Amino acid sequence: MKIRFIGGADDVTGSNSLVETAGKKIVVDCGMFQGGQFNEVHNAEALSYDPKEISAVLITHAHLDHVGRLPILVKEGFTGFFYATDATRDLAELVMHDALGVMMHDNVKFGRPILYNDQDIASVMAQFKAIDYYEETDIFHDGSVKVTLRDAGHIFGSAFIEIVSEGKRVVFSGDIGNVNVPILRDTDNLPDDVDMLVCESTYGDKLHESDESRRDILERLVTEAVHRGGVLMIPTFSLERTQELLYELDKLIEQQHRLPPVPIFLDSPLAIGATKVYERYPKYYDEHAKELIKSGDDMFMFPGLVLTETRDESKKINSTPNPKIIIAGAGMMNGGRILYHALRYLSDPKSTLLIVGYQAYGTVGRAIQEGAAHVEIMGERVAVKCKVQSVGAFSAHGDQAKILSWIASGKNLPKKVCLNHGETEVKHRLAAKIKTKFDIAAVPVSSGLEVEV
Repeated sequence: MKIRFIGGADDVTGSNSLVETAGKKIVVDCGMFQGGQFNEVHNAEALSYDPKEISAVLITHAHLDHVGRLPILVKEGFTGFFYATDATRDLAELVMHDALGVMMHDNVKFGRPILYNDQDIASVMAQFKAIDYYEETDIFHDGSVKVTLRDAGHIFGSAFIEIVSEGKRVVFSGDIGNVNVPILRDTDNLPDDVDMLVCESTYGDKLHESDESRRDILERLVTEAVHRGGVLMIPTFSLERTQELLYELDKLIEQQHRLPPVPIFLDSPLAIGATKVYERYPKYYDEHAKELIKSGDDMFMFPGLVLTETRDESKKINSTPNPKIIIAGAGMMNGGRILYHALRYLSDPKSTLLIVGYQAYGTVGRAIQEGAAHVEIMGERVAVKCKVQSVGAFSAHGDQAKILSWIASGKNLPKKVCLNHGETEVKHRLAAKIKTKFDIAAVPVSSGLEVEV
């Protein structure tokens, strides 16, 4: 078995790997690059393999950087099946349509290319085969390659993928979830006797705040922002982070009455659509979320929450007096409706920007997180005078401690670990930690690297 690392190898986005085994070629994830124009230009580059030669595509989860280029595969001749959980399938459809909308907008405004169309997305959906967790699937019906999905605890329907072929067992982590994430079940343990673990390293050199303080942190930050009299802006990923925030706000407002009354706007059509997918598959909830549903509590709706799907509804947010809270995409502030609110409120000293997720290098969010005094938004230079807060406890990614504990979660350690989906320095730090702690080989990968298993 041979693995070639293509995207998500030199940085965090654009996940894409090629597995060659038993005479077949299998792609694991095919996502978009994110992080400013210098990075996103890679999305229009030709794939480094011929999609006509690919036998199957395995998908870990529905984030854009893992599914955003799936339509390009069918557009260029892939005729096999896409395998993922049913929730990932449904969420991926929303994400691809949202990406197409962004591309069409950017084509008109900036002349950037449109990489695929609605028919390409429809073709992807027609070629999907949903498989559930723990169901070993003989994907070619000849015993040559068997695939099992296990719960990654990262976003709804996310999986890490076990591939057994040619007497070898390989696991692709996808993205590994944080600890004790609301709604989701905990990350499954690794299977035994793993010959190669391909592991993400997004937060491989960092430790998040305690999960126990997650709700307390949110209560404090919201209360402070409301008392400041401005706008609390929360740029958030539409899948998982948004639903987690709604879940926590529901607890603080409707159940525990711990927050002052304030209008809260969910200004993201993608997040609103994704929430409906959550409601469609309660089988993936953790036990606490299942109990809430049984009790009649709508954990994604509470007093004061306003859903703004259309542009006109979004524009009306401006006329609502402060204080108010705006939850909007995109999570890295590299597009989406959050930019319109940032353009309006970043320079307001009374307002607050709360960063709750990873910010890729080259994005507006990363620049603000690193203390930039000014940023460029839609061609305008904007002063950053609002209060800026970053909270790791809301990350959908596990930190270094979670990654290390997961690597050791099986009955025995993997024989070898390859680290992808991380910034170069972070991968090297995590590799050193793995070697020291477990005395196993840990290799930080780079684009184009091929490894034999």
